[in-house]
Amino acid sequence: MSVPLLDLEAQYTPLRDELLAAMTRVCDSQRFIMGPEVEGLERELCALLGVKHAIAVSSGTDALLLALMALGIKAGDEVVTTTFSFFATAGAIVRAGARPVLVDIDPATFNIDPEQAAAAITPRTKAIMPVHLFGLSADMDPIMAAANRAGIAVIEDAAQAIGSSYKSRPLGTIGAFGCFSFFPSKNLGAFGDAGLLTTEDAALADRARLLRTHGMKPKYYHHLVGANFRMDALQAAVLRVKAPHLAGWTEGRRANAARYRRLFHDAGLDGVTLPVEPADRRHIFNQFVIRTADRDGLKRHLDAQGIGNEIYYPVPFHLQPCFADLGYRQGAFPHAERAALESLAIPVYGELTAAQQETVVSAIGQFVLGRVASSASR
Repeated sequence: MSVPLLDLEAQYTPLRDELLAAMTRVCDSQRFIMGPEVEGLERELCALLGVKHAIAVSSGTDALLLALMALGIKAGDEVVTTTFSFFATAGAIVRAGARPVLVDIDPATFNIDPEQAAAAITPRTKAIMPVHLFGLSADMDPIMAAANRAGIAVIEDAAQAIGSSYKSRPLGTIGAFGCFSFFPSKNLGAFGDAGLLTTEDAALADRARLLRTHGMKPKYYHHLVGANFRMDALQAAVLRVKAPHLAGWTEGRRANAARYRRLFHDAGLDGVTLPVEPADRRHIFNQFVIRTADRDGLKRHLDAQGIGNEIYYPVPFHLQPCFADLGYRQGAFPHAERAALESLAIPVYGELTAAQQETVVSAIGQFVLGRVASSASR
């Protein structure tokens, strides 16, 4: 059987009537920007995420940019971050006028190396932006300690990690800000772009809300130069229907991750490295990313078998053409460069069946064990 990387229809169908009713409610109200749907979503997500302040915004990318703006980060400032993430992490720093200072990853978790992050801090550094990649928290204690010593902020890029935690603390409550994405493929996805900014600091929350609407309060009176980071009411209505199901969808992903571990173990696929989950963290598996030496060969094999897969991410930031002026070269961050060559995401969405997972592992086994047998016969 073919297996998609993600099946949004399987999630949508049981909620179809409720989702359409919510969208109709917005259409009937004719209130499409901000308003009661957005306010209701913010209250509900505060409770869901265990955070004091939740600011609904237009996208996860804009959540990052808004956090940087709210902290006053500007031209001439530096922000330390990982070289291995989705483009928006570094892109938002550049859009704010600052310089991304890149560091390598922990090869086991794919997340920023805290020691390298601490070593990269200079007098110009104004923040550290760790990414909780693929749904697993970065190692936050040493990151927070380094930031506190330097007197700088921490912005959590939690775009892929809603509902994840570090030492029982929800992500988005540890740094100055947490930034989440509701892109449709996320564990909690809207019907288009949408995002969320979280903070425990009331003053920062007020500043972010002001910047979200062109620095305007009241109407046509502008105290700051902000931007249009507002969430559409239609997206808020959709998310209000879906949010109560997040915990169940997350447990489905975690159960599928556990099943993968059993299936890979039983198949004897020692040439495949599976995701780690340190004891002090809760992984929510936005992606289930495996590693293998001949990643590209495996990808071609899975494509031919109709097995969904995706490379996250083929080119680290320091090797992207648009960041050439940062001055990094090939070999600067070997762990990230190796991850870019070896990593492959396979299906893990909550509605994935045991039979589909067995098909995925069987296809991987055909390739991996076939290569082993071929090498032994030479």
